[in-house]
Amino acid sequence: MGIQHAQRASLALIFNYVAFFMAISAVTTSYWCEGTRKVAKPFCTGPVRVKQSYCIRFNSSNINDTRLVQYIYETGEEKFLMRKFHAGIWFSCEQTVDLRGFSCRKFLEITPDHQRGVLWLCIVAECLYIALLVTGGALMVIEMCSCFNMINRLKLSAFAALCTALSGLFGMIAHMMFTTAFQLAVSMGPEDWRPKTWDYSWSYFLAWGSFGTCMGSAVTALNRYTKTIIKFKFKQRTTEKKMRIKQKMLELDVPEDLWYITSLPEKADQHTVLSVNGIEPSFINSTLLDYEGREYC
Repeated sequence: MGIQHAQRASLALIFNYVAFFMAISAVTTSYWCEGTRKVAKPFCTGPVRVKQSYCIRFNSSNINDTRLVQYIYETGEEKFLMRKFHAGIWFSCEQTVDLRGFSCRKFLEITPDHQRGVLWLCIVAECLYIALLVTGGALMVIEMCSCFNMINRLKLSAFAALCTALSGLFGMIAHMMFTTAFQLAVSMGPEDWRPKTWDYSWSYFLAWGSFGTCMGSAVTALNRYTKTIIKFKFKQRTTEKKMRIKQKMLELDVPEDLWYITSLPEKADQHTVLSVNGIEPSFINSTLLDYEGREYC
């Protein structure tokens, strides 16, 4: 039982650490959502020796000469450019004009002014999620220390399970609030940012994976605490039962040689009548069974 108890404690702590690192990885990255934007190609600047797919070129390199008629060769969808973007809690990054890099800006600036409270709620809940997750893990580590007695360990285990469960609750709120904030930005955000297509990315799934692992840690810690309480109460009840039976033996003035029969069977119809020094203590068995029936019925 001790080995199983230690294994449950280690499993809860491992789940807590995994959830913490997954949460940190998700929060510090900007790949919660990604997609594409459809924008018109800019005009090519400077002398163009080779065809560039990301800009529109004229039939003459001298674009400042107004006497020449400039012809644009791109037609239809060729006039547009699909630029990739990815966004997170803190930043939204979009491909540059030449499609060779990304330029980023704060996601708070993209969110509509009257809806920024949703994003702030997401940020606060995410910070509380990580803080409570760290607190629960720290309490689990302290609880595993052998310098505490059983009562203090039970208290630490209960607080660790409570902090971890509350952490998971705040994490769920944070992830749902980000989803709401992003959808509001897609529908009511600035025109130069609204995506044509988008979907959730690996940081978003990593965040929900962290939530699932966090709840696994909370359930494991709570299960360990519950089993310890049940085991502790069972031992206490068994001790009290033996003390009552011993007191009854003293009241009946039974010799100590017969005290070993105080371990009564679970089923009254299966008890064995023993004899000590040629004496059959059937009267003691019946008396004890009657006493136990009055105590526990």
